[in-house]
Amino acid sequence: MAASRTRLTRAETRRVALAAQGFTEPRPNSPGLRQLTRVLDRSALLQIDSVNVLVRAHYMPLFSRLGPYDRELLEKLAWGSRKRLFEYWGHEASLIRVDLQPLFRWRMERAAAGIGIYGGLTRFGRERRNFIEAIHRAVVERGAVTAGELDNGTRGQGSWWGWSDSKRALEWLFWAGLVTAATRRNFERVYDLPERVLPPDILGAPTPSPEDAQRQLLRFASRALGIAGERCLRDYFRLDSADAKARISELVEAGELLPVSVEGWPSPAYLDPSARIPRRVEARALLSPFDPVVWERSRAERLFDFHYRIEIYTPADKRQFGYYCLPFLLGDRIVARTDLKADRATGRLVVHAIHPEAGFAPEFIAPELAEELRIMANWLGLTDIVVPRAWRAMLRLS
Repeated sequence: MAASRTRLTRAETRRVALAAQGFTEPRPNSPGLRQLTRVLDRSALLQIDSVNVLVRAHYMPLFSRLGPYDRELLEKLAWGSRKRLFEYWGHEASLIRVDLQPLFRWRMERAAAGIGIYGGLTRFGRERRNFIEAIHRAVVERGAVTAGELDNGTRGQGSWWGWSDSKRALEWLFWAGLVTAATRRNFERVYDLPERVLPPDILGAPTPSPEDAQRQLLRFASRALGIAGERCLRDYFRLDSADAKARISELVEAGELLPVSVEGWPSPAYLDPSARIPRRVEARALLSPFDPVVWERSRAERLFDFHYRIEIYTPADKRQFGYYCLPFLLGDRIVARTDLKADRATGRLVVHAIHPEAGFAPEFIAPELAEELRIMANWLGLTDIVVPRAWRAMLRLS
């Protein structure tokens, strides 16, 4: 166990972090509901993102840890009969374990008071309260509904992604916990009342104080990360700095977070008391840009010497690595980044580029990367893999 340690090397810290995320466990031969639930118990949430150039973000962390699984299992947990997840603002938009819903009620209450939500939506809530109440009544009366079914077909202008006023009203209600996501249609959120979507025992659970809820969220963050600085702990569930500092101090005093120093880290880190330091990690995974291992970019750099920025919003002529570059984890290091696209129309997994990290030879990377690409293509139902000319002989995929 790591609990008795007060100083860790960078290599030990990497192994702690990867073990906390499940990368010391072998992939099951046939991942099922039990394996998915175990990952979700550990991570507590999955980030949602609209980018679908490869596969949507919430599907990837489970694949990275379990290998090819049936994505319909996750959909049932999120939006189907086996309700184990609900949508809310956790780490950005997220699928969160439904048993954690009471821990976010303080955030919902603050949002209803115009605190802690995006500035433009706060202003909309203040200026269009009667309209928001009318939209809420429409959901009460009509049941599950999309924004498009409530507006007149016109779209908003300028910012807010072209949102209509109905969409803004529904998103305000979503922040405030007055509606939730019943399902998604073509990735569009379908809204309904929480009492018609969430399990009765969750809705009936006591509401903890904001302080108790924040402490519990930090406990979950600590368990999921294994070891992290203050910024990373609060980033996991996007807690305010002042709230996080106060709660971290309380958890340290209670012995539920252990201050440690890490070789080369400029500020103290906090170790989960249940964390362990494995002697080695033999992982192999392509990681989504929205994976907890790398989503806090400064932590990824400290852990792996890996400077990472997603280049989706970078003009094409200024991209260094590619539009949708996935880190490739091998052992306990990130050894390369791969720019991938699922060309569904032609049934091809297109590898636009492979960029080895400094110190890792292509010949070392190629065999393991080739196998991971094969597994991914099969999981996505793609029949061919197209790779850069310079890598064809090494990858031996055709």
